[in-house]
Amino acid sequence: MKLLMHTCCAPCSVYCIDSLRKEGIEPTVYWYNPNIHPYMEYKQRRDCLKEYTANINVEAIFEENYGLDEFCKNVVCDLQNRCVKYCYRVRMEQTAKYAKENGYDAITTTLLVSPYQKHEELKKVCEEIAEKYGLTFVYRDFRVGFREGQAKARELGLYMQKYCGCIFSEEDRYRKQIEKDKNII
Repeated sequence: MKLLMHTCCAPCSVYCIDSLRKEGIEPTVYWYNPNIHPYMEYKQRRDCLKEYTANINVEAIFEENYGLDEFCKNVVCDLQNRCVKYCYRVRMEQTAKYAKENGYDAITTTLLVSPYQKHEELKKVCEEIAEKYGLTFVYRDFRVGFREGQAKARELGLYMQKYCGCIFSEEDRYRKQIEKDKNII
């Protein structure tokens, strides 16, 4: 199997790569994340992944597309559903397109490791897109290894982001503090 694994960041990739390798599957990492903002956050995550994949000898493909404008245009009218309606879809669609054009027969994503993602909706999007492109979706519920992967990432000194990626998820991260600050005034 020739597997292309959409990868959001180095820390989330740790357990996924280790787990797949234990199964005898050598994934190719695919970076395509126009949802990550601001640019310095995008750059830190990308550069950390470049260094990590080089260190562990994993083939990695980096598709550059810092897409703040396009992202905002596509989510502004429905912020609560941005992940499912746009974010998962745009990244997995591009992953599948690249896979099909470059001889891969299967796709997956490191997003499946996070207990913070909308797992079942993500799985449906991946299945739908894989079918559309005639690819196999390699589904693994990597969440069982989330803590293990994060601990290993910390040990390795990988950059550990504090929010999912988009500027709206950063706001979500601070929601309680924002409400608390409103009540102080």
